[in-house]
Formats: sequence, C-alpha cells, structure tokens
Amino acid sequence: MAAEISGSTKIVGVFGYPVKHSASPAMHNAAFAACGLNYVYVAFEVKPESLGQALHGLQALGIRGVNLTIPHKENALQFMDKLSSEAAAMGAVNTVVIDHGRLSGYDTDTEGFLKSLVEESQFEPRGQKAMVLGSGGASRAVLFGLAGAKVSEIVIANRTAVRAEKLASEIAGKFPKVKMKTIPLSTDSITEQMPSCSLLVNTTPLGMHGENPVRNTGCLHKNLTVYDLVYIPQSTPLLKEAKKRGAKTIGGLNMLVYQGAISFELWTGRKPPIGIMKDAAEEAVRKRCN
Repeated sequence: MAAEISGSTKIVGVFGYPVKHSASPAMHNAAFAACGLNYVYVAFEVKPESLGQALHGLQALGIRGVNLTIPHKENALQFMDKLSSEAAAMGAVNTVVIDHGRLSGYDTDTEGFLKSLVEESQFEPRGQKAMVLGSGGASRAVLFGLAGAKVSEIVIANRTAVRAEKLASEIAGKFPKVKMKTIPLSTDSITEQMPSCSLLVNTTPLGMHGENPVRNTGCLHKNLTVYDLVYIPQSTPLLKEAKKRGAKTIGGLNMLVYQGAISFELWTGRKPPIGIMKDAAEEAVRKRCN
C-alpha cells in the first residue's frame, strides 16, 4: 500500500513537453509503494523556455529529483552544478538529483539500454556488429552504450547523412577501436548490411505510427536480436516481422524500466523492484492503448 501523502513525503517526477503519455508515474509509484517508501512521482509539463526556472524551482521546493525527457535532455546541461562522467560524455542529462541545494545531472539511458538488452535477451555486445536506425537523442544513448560495451562495428542508418556522419565521428573519436559506418535509411542499404549484423536497434519513432523502418523484412534473420525503442504500441510492425523470422525481439518498455530503476536508486539509495516496475509500466501502457 502506498504511504499517505503528507508534509514529509518526498517528491520526484519527470519534466517533459508533452508528458501526459508518460508511464513513469505509474511505474515509480508502484515501486515506492512496494518498498514502503514515502515518495510520490509526478509528471510536470514544462515548456522548453521554462526549463531553467523549473529546475531552479526544484531547489526552492525541496523536491528530491526529476527525470528529463524530450525536449529537455541536452538543454538541461547548462543548469547543472555537477555532471556525472556519463552525462558529460553523452552531452545529455535524463536524471537530476538535488542534494544540499545542488543539481547533479546523470545519464541513466545508456546504462538502462545496455542492462535491458543483456537482461532481456542475453545478448553479449562484445565483438558484435550492430545496426542502429536513426541519429536522434535516443540513438546517442544506444551508440555510447554499444561502443562502451566493445562492439566491433556499428552501422548508423539515417535519412540525413550529415547528422549521422557527425554522430559517427563523435563516437569514433571517443571509441577509436569501434568501426563506424553510415548508410542511408533506405531499403537497399539496410538490406545489404543486415546479413552481417547480429543486433538491430530502431531509435526512430516510426513504429508509433504503424510504420516499419525496414521495408524489406526478408533481410531480418534468425541470428538477429531486434530492439525497438518505441513502447506504444508494445509490439511494433518491426518487432512483429522480426519475430516471424525467428529473431529475438525486445520492446522499448524495457529501456524505460531499466533507466527508471537506476534513477530510483539514485534518489532513494534502495535497490529497485524491477519486476514490479515493469508490471506497472505495462499496465499503464495497456490502459493508454485501450
């Protein structure tokens, strides 16, 4: 049972714009209740131009911390008093902890992606070739995670070549042992590279709109692990097609849960109840989709 909200209840939450769709409040509040912690998690819709004021307001209100989602992760850097090494390297913050009035910024997306990949599919990244679709903010976390886990090669498929090349160059500069390649987000290019890949990660939002970024689904193979970061719907067109061809599949809700679990531990100092968080997030998504 959740603790009764009172003057001693610690407040955490998420800043985003928009943020009404977020499954994080249900996930975290279920975890707090299971652990008997007097915390509450709230979604705050914060416009981009108000981010600085909102972050400084956390200090004044005694709020323990927040997650940051689109479009705030990169803009938040300038307001932090301290950055973790991961957040500094990523150039993005998705978790803020307020301690003695100081704002500390962390990146839990990278570790959350890697943990969910390994725990949910038993995929071992070291020495593998991966293809990543897209080059936005979510792609950065995936690329940093895979490069840090010592994959041998990463292929970035993106519609805008300049953006992909810039990101590939940044990763290569930080992880010189990882071979980087960029290709168009086109059927022919993806089809050519897919047979030698053991991991495919989709970071584009196409699955949310019922679209499959891999037009030639015949190139998906049984030795492939396919991870789609979209979690609404939980089973995207890409995941459905990959499953038909015998590939291992992972939905985006897993990354949400695992990155959230790391945030939970940063705020509370307690080990997170992963299973409870996952069940609550799945139920929240089911309700939203009905």
